[in-house]
Amino acid sequence: MAGVITASELSWMGPFSGLTPRQFGKLVAVLRRRGAHGTHRGRPWRLSFEDRLLLVVAYWRTNLTMRQLAPLFGVSKSTADRVIDDMSPFLALDLRQQFRKDTVLIVDGTLVPTRDHSVAERSKSYRYSTTDFGSSG
Repeated sequence: MAGVITASELSWMGPFSGLTPRQFGKLVAVLRRRGAHGTHRGRPWRLSFEDRLLLVVAYWRTNLTMRQLAPLFGVSKSTADRVIDDMSPFLALDLRQQFRKDTVLIVDGTLVPTRDHSVAERSKSYRYSTTDFGSSG
């Protein structure tokens, strides 16, 4: 289909993935080793493996909705959703099994309790905690 985004057209790579063609090629190779290109039951994918990967990366980078993203790649909303659901687990970071006993892990958006009330905010649970963006009204 003419006029759609494709990984074979290198000019689409930077704006939609933030990666150089070389970096994108390395990502393709890593995902192939992980088995992301494997066959599945049902109809074959309409998009090539590289195009599916570019769709997922574009989705994460641009935060476009399925309704906006699907026509850019020449597929339906449902297909775009299935591609993202299928490929996303292969792009997730490998989990570490164990951490040192004294390691503190802070997840984005986590309220961290603090005793210094001059730099803390009162949260909905009436505890004081710090945030990344300072005080708000």
